Amino acid sequence: MENRDYSPADHLLINLDQALRTLLGKPLVTERPNPARDLPEAELEAREKDHIGRLMRINHTGEVCAQALYQGQALTARDLKVRASMEASAREENDHLDWCERRARELETGTSLLNPLWYAGSFALGAVAGVAGDKWSLGFVAETEHQVESHLDSHLAEVPEKDQRTRAILEQMRDDEIEHGQKARRLGGAELPKPIKGAMQLMSKVMTATVYRM
Repeated sequence: MENRDYSPADHLLINLDQALRTLLGKPLVTERPNPARDLPEAELEAREKDHIGRLMRINHTGEVCAQALYQGQALTARDLKVRASMEASAREENDHLDWCERRARELETGTSLLNPLWYAGSFALGAVAGVAGDKWSLGFVAETEHQVESHLDSHLAEVPEKDQRTRAILEQMRDDEIEHGQKARRLGGAELPKPIKGAMQLMSKVMTATVYRM
């Protein structure tokens, strides 16, 4: 079967559909099972449960941002191979989105009320990165995934060993983020200037501090 040649209007409608699925909790996931599927629920104290739930809310919002970034970059990517790579990574990030939402709800925390704002801002950043050129767009992906990897490591350090369900999700997410970053570099991602990396880190800190509370 031949691949359909999508028009700009088609791509806009596809991105609108993706946005609604991301924000309304109905993402198009892959066939991969949830890493926590067969693991027992830990006996957590109320304080532990609340803290871990807030961490998973942060991770869920991070995946909302990741979806928006990938969709914005895919929309403006020049190279079809780069666009296909972005879309493939976005599908795997949808798994993360689903896993994080389910775990946050299990911990009775829920997701952030500010997700639509984070999605809009991240989509705009992704589109701008794509307009700048594929090597910079891919470089942005590589740096984003590197920072997310560090972020997940910090969360794993805060989740007790007994909470196997949360740890399994975070560990699989970290493995996937490493692979996505490496793929972006293999496709020609450029090293970003230090000021841009610093600005990305600052934005991440603002997001995590805000979402932890609401």
